[in-house]
Parts: sequence; C-alpha cells; structure tokens
Amino acid sequence: MVDIITITESAKSQIGKLRDEANLNDTYNLRVQVIAGGCSGLSYKLDFDDTVNDNDEVHTINGVNIVVDNRSVLYIMDTQLDYSSGLNGKGFEFNNPNATRTCGCGESFAI
Repeated sequence: MVDIITITESAKSQIGKLRDEANLNDTYNLRVQVIAGGCSGLSYKLDFDDTVNDNDEVHTINGVNIVVDNRSVLYIMDTQLDYSSGLNGKGFEFNNPNATRTCGCGESFAI
C-alpha cells in the first residue's frame, strides 16, 4: 500500500505530545479527514480515534498510525502534514499539491 500522506518529524513529535497529554494509548490512531466547510469549500480535520470503519484505510507513516476514510483519500493524496511552532508558527499545516485554491488562513482549500 502506498503512503497517501507524508508526516514530517516536527508533526510526528507534536502528534506524540498531544497523544501523551490526552493520556491516550496506542489504540488511538490519528484520523485525518476532509470535510465540507471553510471559506474555500473544504477543510482538514485531525482527531484521535480508536475506531476503524469499513470505509477507512489504515496507514503507518513515519511511525504514526493514521486512519483516513475513502472519500478523504481522494483529497489528500501526496499531501504533507507539517507542524510549525515559534513566533509565527501556525500549528499543523497541510501542504497539498492538489489544492487549486487555499484561504488566507490556510485552514481550507478547494480542488
């Protein structure tokens, strides 16, 4: 199975910190979703989830177990998940080569 998304070391580290802060064990995967909304039409959603549905794909990428529903896979293929901290840091960032338009805040996109 091909990795549909890449996860940078900084994103991996932050995901681990968030999992630890929430006292979640390894049965909780990172769920990556694309949902309708935002000023450009589609938004990313990240959450920890301990369920895997029939329409989900499960991947281990850079040591992070992620779950993506079949619909979202189409939108995030070849996307990079990064995390930026610091004075101008924006938190988690999706670098999606498939997006034809993004909003100014980087929270939503269009294809």
